[in-house]
Amino acid sequence: MNSRIFSLSLALILLSGISFAQDNALSKKEKKDGWKLLFNGENFEGWTSPKGDSPDSVWKIEDGVFSLQKKNNDKRMNIITTDKYGDFELVVDFKLTEAANSGIKYFYNNHDQSVELGLEYQIIDNDRHPDAKDENRRLAALYDMFEVSTVEKVNVGEWNHIRIVSKGSTVTHYLNGVEVLSFDRKSDAFETARAASKYSKAKPLFGSFDTGHILIQDHSDIVYFKNVKIKAN
Repeated sequence: MNSRIFSLSLALILLSGISFAQDNALSKKEKKDGWKLLFNGENFEGWTSPKGDSPDSVWKIEDGVFSLQKKNNDKRMNIITTDKYGDFELVVDFKLTEAANSGIKYFYNNHDQSVELGLEYQIIDNDRHPDAKDENRRLAALYDMFEVSTVEKVNVGEWNHIRIVSKGSTVTHYLNGVEVLSFDRKSDAFETARAASKYSKAKPLFGSFDTGHILIQDHSDIVYFKNVKIKAN
């Protein structure tokens, strides 16, 4: 066997041992570590709306990715997990369209239809959506409460990675592997931010729940999602 054939054969053997990450699936390690798949890439099993409706009338799934069926749909529908979570680690991949706005809420409880009871990891096109003029309403912020400490640039049309870790009263936001925000839900700083926010009238309920649903927001803009996974701690 000449050296060229040997090198080629070795390369093929090495390539055959590589495991490529598959969308909307759990690896053996993730299964062992206790991760749960929240989106299977085929249907909305495990999801509903705050009113108990099926997501299919407003949301769609194509090629293992879900999004709103169309921009500015007449019918608005946030979707929530059927299960509630307390301490958790959540990961989500998302892709923005131009000037899009959405969000992921956690500790969401449908206690009162008049107030949105859930902390929000803001998803937004910082460069084109007018709501992003406020620092605490920009990408990866705790919406209307805390701005990020590190600004990570993302591009419209590219996939990005969200990670949210809740442990006790501490919540940490990550974007593309970088820690961008950490806060304590029981701190004086949190109380001050809540009192200054749009949620001040909802206190003391807002931000006080230790468990709740994961919610993905319908803000009438197209944002794509996949690889939604959670590990309860």
